[in-house]
Amino acid sequence: MNDLEITIPSLDQNAMALTGERLNHLAKPPGSLGVLEEIAVRLSGITGKVPPSVRNKAIIIMAGDHGIASEGVSSYPQSLTRLMVHTILRGGAAVNVLARQAGARTLVVDIGVKGRIEHPELLERKIREGTGNMLREPAMTEEEARRAVIAGCDIACAAIDQGIELIGTGEMGIGNTTASSAILSVLSGFPPELVVGRGTGCDDRQLQHKREIVRRVVQKHRPDPRNPLEVLAKVGGLEIAGLAGCILGAASRRVPVVIDGFISTAAALVASRFDARVKDYIFASHLSEETGHDIMLNMLGVRPVLHMRMRLGEGTGAALAFGLIDASIKILQEMDTLDEVTGRDSL
Repeated sequence: MNDLEITIPSLDQNAMALTGERLNHLAKPPGSLGVLEEIAVRLSGITGKVPPSVRNKAIIIMAGDHGIASEGVSSYPQSLTRLMVHTILRGGAAVNVLARQAGARTLVVDIGVKGRIEHPELLERKIREGTGNMLREPAMTEEEARRAVIAGCDIACAAIDQGIELIGTGEMGIGNTTASSAILSVLSGFPPELVVGRGTGCDDRQLQHKREIVRRVVQKHRPDPRNPLEVLAKVGGLEIAGLAGCILGAASRRVPVVIDGFISTAAALVASRFDARVKDYIFASHLSEETGHDIMLNMLGVRPVLHMRMRLGEGTGAALAFGLIDASIKILQEMDTLDEVTGRDSL
């Protein structure tokens, strides 16, 4: 169901074949670099280039608040969303540290934070000041969900127009693991016991409460899993909708996307319900410690490249995976072929 006028092209099979052939002629047994080779082949298919290029990188961090936070589903107050956005804008968050190491920019978007944030580098795209409390009402209207998806798409495309060749996804929003769990429960049909985790660090009592909240939310709204806008509107989040749009926009422009953890993968899962071809453009950075993340990744048909026991979000996993993306391209560009090796040995 893609009614957003976003067209996602198919992978370039010829570029993939040429890259596969190049890899098989390098000075190593065929396939011996495993996932690095798989990444290189798919990057060529995405970009249509042999070798592909992803020199310019950015992590797009969508921020939004959640009305469901008032139900005690998080160990932290809702005000932390705004404080952490300020921290990221100042360059002092974990994602900033890892992005700098990876040589990537961070683009911070206020798509639904409660309260005004003033900073010259903030991208202001606020749809509303946080979602509604979805235990009492839908998170947002379908029109608001649509606007959030389109805003995310526009931001990704604008970054690409400025030279960005690889996009990572990140988020900030207290309560967003609850919304992501509800989305997963709707799209997978699995009960809360299998998809709701501890988020920011809930204890056993809080975890049971959170699972009960998600059960009641899904039962109350019963969104149609075939309609991604309805799912976002009833049980989603503004930053999740924005990230779904980012992923769709990047794919429409033949730019690869490295998704972060649980919340980013919920956004990717929603994006795949708009157009299943988006899956070809997604690289999963890591397997989160958050319950249900492996279910999401299996539904998308993507495998995480890192297992780091992380669950911070922000885009930290995407920043770490950028190094492996770079490595896969360096292998193509700099490694000798067997012919070159044997030719030198015969001199």
